[in-house]
Amino acid sequence: MSDDGPDLSVDEFVEYCRTQAGLLSGRVETMSDEAAALLDEIDDEMTEIQQRLDEHAEGVTGPQSPPSTQTPADAELDDIEDVQSNLETKQALVEAKQTRIEAFQALAAGYADLGAEIESTVDNGQDALQRIVEFEADQNAPAYFDERQTLLETVATEEPEATDDAGAADDAED
Repeated sequence: MSDDGPDLSVDEFVEYCRTQAGLLSGRVETMSDEAAALLDEIDDEMTEIQQRLDEHAEGVTGPQSPPSTQTPADAELDDIEDVQSNLETKQALVEAKQTRIEAFQALAAGYADLGAEIESTVDNGQDALQRIVEFEADQNAPAYFDERQTLLETVATEEPEATDDAGAADDAED
C-alpha cells in the first residue's frame, strides 16, 4: 500500500478484523444449516431403507422362487443399493462441510484474536495493516471470501501497478 493514501487508524483495522470474523461466523451458520439439512435427508433416507428392508424381509417368508433374470425383490434391492450409494455421497458432503466449518471457525477466531491483539499492542495504522496482511497471507484468507476483497488482495493489487508503471517507462525508452 502506498504511503500517499489516507492514514487509517488502528481502530479501523480492529473493526476490519471484527467484520471479517463476523462474516466468517455468518458463513459458518449457513454451512451448519446446509449440513443439518443434509443430515435430515440422510435420516429420512435411512428410515426409507429400513422400511424397505423390513418389507423385503416380510416378503421372503414363502418358498424360494426359481432363479430368473430379475425378480421384483432384486429390483427392490437394486433401488436400496442406489439409495445407499446416495447416502454415502451425502455423508461425504456432510464430512466435507464439517471440515470447512472448522476451517472457517478457526479463521474467524484468528481474526478476532488478531483484532484484540492489534487493539492492545499496536500504535499506528501502518503496523496494524502489516500485521493483518501477514496474517491473511499465512492463513490464505482470500480463499475464504468469495464476494469481498481482503486487505492482502488490496495490497497485492496496488503493488503491481507501481511496478507496471515503472516497467512501462522502461518499455518506452526501448
